[in-house]
Amino acid sequence: MPYLLLLFAALAASAQDHASWSDYGGAPDSAQYSSLSQVNRDNVSQLEVAWTYPTQDTNKYSFNPLIADGRIYVLAKSNSIVALDAASGRELWTHAEPDTTIITNRGINYWESPDHRERRLLFASNHFLRAIDARTGETIRTFGSNGAVNLKEGLGRDPATLKLVQSTTPGRIFEDLLILGSATNQGYGSAPGDIRAFNARTGALVWAFHTIPHPGEPGYETWPAPQPGREDAWKRIGGANVWGELSLDSKRGIIYAPTASAKYNFYGADRAGANLYADCLLALDARTGKRLWHFQMVHHDIWDYDDNTAPKLLTVQHDAKPLDIVAQVSKQGFVWVFDRVTGKPLWPIEEHPVPQTNMRGETTWPTQPFPTKPPPFARQSFTVNDLSPYLTPADRARFRDDILSARNEGLFTPPGERNTIQMPGNNGGANWGGAAVDPTAGSLFVVSKDLPAMLRLAKDPKLNDENFYSGFGFMLASDGLSPIAPPWTSLTAYDLNEGVIRWKIPLGDVPDLAVKGIHNTGTLFPKVGPVVTAGGLIFTGTRDRMVRALDAATGKVLWQHELDTALEGIPAVYQIAGREYIVFCASAQAGLTPATQKPIHGAYVAFALPAKSSGQN
Repeated sequence: MPYLLLLFAALAASAQDHASWSDYGGAPDSAQYSSLSQVNRDNVSQLEVAWTYPTQDTNKYSFNPLIADGRIYVLAKSNSIVALDAASGRELWTHAEPDTTIITNRGINYWESPDHRERRLLFASNHFLRAIDARTGETIRTFGSNGAVNLKEGLGRDPATLKLVQSTTPGRIFEDLLILGSATNQGYGSAPGDIRAFNARTGALVWAFHTIPHPGEPGYETWPAPQPGREDAWKRIGGANVWGELSLDSKRGIIYAPTASAKYNFYGADRAGANLYADCLLALDARTGKRLWHFQMVHHDIWDYDDNTAPKLLTVQHDAKPLDIVAQVSKQGFVWVFDRVTGKPLWPIEEHPVPQTNMRGETTWPTQPFPTKPPPFARQSFTVNDLSPYLTPADRARFRDDILSARNEGLFTPPGERNTIQMPGNNGGANWGGAAVDPTAGSLFVVSKDLPAMLRLAKDPKLNDENFYSGFGFMLASDGLSPIAPPWTSLTAYDLNEGVIRWKIPLGDVPDLAVKGIHNTGTLFPKVGPVVTAGGLIFTGTRDRMVRALDAATGKVLWQHELDTALEGIPAVYQIAGREYIVFCASAQAGLTPATQKPIHGAYVAFALPAKSSGQN
């Protein structure tokens, strides 16, 4: 079949796969894309509120709703899972787990049997994996032990010593499997970041991939060699986990997993070596957990440069033929692009020498990988010439002195006992939910923030002399603003057929500045992911309480609507009875400082065209 016909066939299949929203991020591939086009560039200005469902508490939520069988599932009412009628927002049932302290609050998983008789919602709370009936909200007692599976078990460590093994991000459903990552804390003694697959019917563990390899496994040699009295050194190290988002090529049965740094984040004297499979993009066989290929973005990470945005799966034209690829965006502002099957980079990746540590006991890696293409989407340096014009004189003087006295040698300046600058920061660049693709066009859209950090290692009096710690070091002015000149948040559009940036815009405003007539600064601390539609639109929202529809071709704002509360999470796009809806989670703080923050009165807000415009009577 000619290459163009192959490409058109792939694009048609891609469009069919993205018409519903029964998975976190819209589909197993995490595209954050909808093939629906009823709402488009020509009529988006007519959008109106179709229904609203209050969260009925003052909690912050960042939930991506799921839609299945005419129902929409949300998180509300003190971390309860609530089923609503997707056309009206009418509440159908509520499932509450008592004494919930942690839950997968960014989304949940939906599974149904091939005959559609069994329909389940799978989620984790209080370190237990749970299953409930999607039609009734009732606990499925045959799952695990009386409806729950202890996630602290089966990790090769004493469960009583593990404080955190549950991510707030859901996993991925493949056939009868739920594939999960985990959060593991940030410090010494954290849990290992095993990627695990559980049977969606029974809760039984099916496979596990050790991101910190066990003796005899490939990659074990990249960790400290056994020493007398420390033969099990590999058991003392945690992390290398997937606390962010997984993506699935369901046709090939490949799960793509972006892993985090090993722990402790900022000092690695106890984990000499490159530390596979920390800071990697892993491609695993979804049925068995077998490693197919990997690429490590950071060797021996001491910067907390974990990748947590979902890998994006799409088809591009490369070397004059269609190619299925996976694209990974990072905290450093890089876009890494690989052949989805082989792991071969589309463009050269070069190892460059980087600054070395002067910390006793620490051995940093001499080089780090840099992609030659596409260009980065975030700023990667911060000097006194980059200070914001909106700083007070006192803040400007303070930051100037701090920068000039700090070690400041680029992305890989190693933390030490002297201040070191990090840019775009360990909480900058791209984060969870922060990217979307149009798989029919080879387009990638990235929401990113520039938030410089300043790190400084110090001894922890509660630990021995071998260990050091540092805070995350976010650099913020006295009014809560970032010290770097805006834009603080940007939306960047890439053409991955060519590996180039098509356009880039500031995304959102800061309300405290907007009232003074200062716009286009980009919002602060964005946590709303973009969604792309076949109608040529990008839907997103920010902490300035605005939901927006942008032209995907240009970035121009075509429609916006102000809500009562700031937004977080990924919106969902779906169609019921011939009417297309876009629903947002508006349940976050808009204020920059405690003095400007107010009680949250959150809600899920669904928009649609007027009934007549959408073809309804």
